[in-house]
Amino acid sequence: MLALSPKDIMEKQSDASVGKAEGGVLKLFILGILAGAFIAFGACGSLMASFNLTSDPATFGIGKVVMGAVFPVGLMMVVMCGAELFTGNCLMVIGALDKKIRWGQIWRNWAIVYVGNFVGSVLIAFCAKISGMWDSGGGMLGAMTVKTAIGKCGLDFWQALVMGICCNVLVCLAVWMATGSSETIGKIFAIWFCIGLFIVCGFEHSIANMYFIPAGMMAAGNDAYIGLLGLDTSSLTVFNFVVRNLLPVTIGNILGGSLFVGATYWLTYRKLK
Repeated sequence: MLALSPKDIMEKQSDASVGKAEGGVLKLFILGILAGAFIAFGACGSLMASFNLTSDPATFGIGKVVMGAVFPVGLMMVVMCGAELFTGNCLMVIGALDKKIRWGQIWRNWAIVYVGNFVGSVLIAFCAKISGMWDSGGGMLGAMTVKTAIGKCGLDFWQALVMGICCNVLVCLAVWMATGSSETIGKIFAIWFCIGLFIVCGFEHSIANMYFIPAGMMAAGNDAYIGLLGLDTSSLTVFNFVVRNLLPVTIGNILGGSLFVGATYWLTYRKLK
C-alpha cells in the first residue's frame, strides 16, 4: 500500500487526538507508564551498547551512532505496541486547531501522561540498579551512566530549551512518518532514522531524561563508578534535574512538537493555498 500524503497524515493525527483527549485517567496513566518504560528500555540499552565507545574521545562519534541505532526501539514499542508518550502527544494540537477537542483536554492528557511517563522511566532505572547491570565493563557502564546525567544537569536554560525543541521536531516527525505507513517495516524505518538522528546530535528528550538522570543519580551512590572517571557528582541534585534540565527541555519539547510540526502542518494544509 502506498504511503499516505502529508495532508492525509494530518487528518489521521487530528482524528487520533480525539481518542487521546477522551481517554480515562487510569487508562492514560497506565499507557503513560508503559511509554515511559519503553523509552527507558531504549535509553538503558543504548548506554549498554555504546559505553566503551563513548568513554573514549577517539571513538565518541561512533559510540553516538551505536546509541542512535539502539535507542529508537523505545518509540517503536510506543507506536506499535500502543502507549501514551507525552512528546508524541504534542501533535494533539492539530485536533484543537481543528476544533475537534478543547485545549483543556490537551493539558489534561499531557499532565496525566507526563506523570505516567515519569513513573515508568524511574521504574526501569530502579530495575537497572537492582539488576547490577551497571557493573558491566568493570563498572564503566555505571561510570558512563553517571557522566551522562552530569552532562545533562550541567546545561544552561537556553541550551536545554533549544535542544529540546530540536529533539521533539524529530520525534514528532518520526511519529508523523510512521502514521503515513500501513506496513510494520515502514513504521520501523520511519522511526529508526529520525530518532537515531536526534540521539547522534545529542538533543534533549524530557522522557528519556527521566531515565538518564535518575539512573545517573542512583549510580552515583557507588564510589567505584565515580573513581573510574574521576567524576564530580555535585551537580546531580533534584533541583538541577527538575529546574536546569526537565523544565527547559519539556518547554522545548512542547514548542518543537506542537508549534514547529503540528501547528505548522495545520497552517500549511488548512489555511494556505
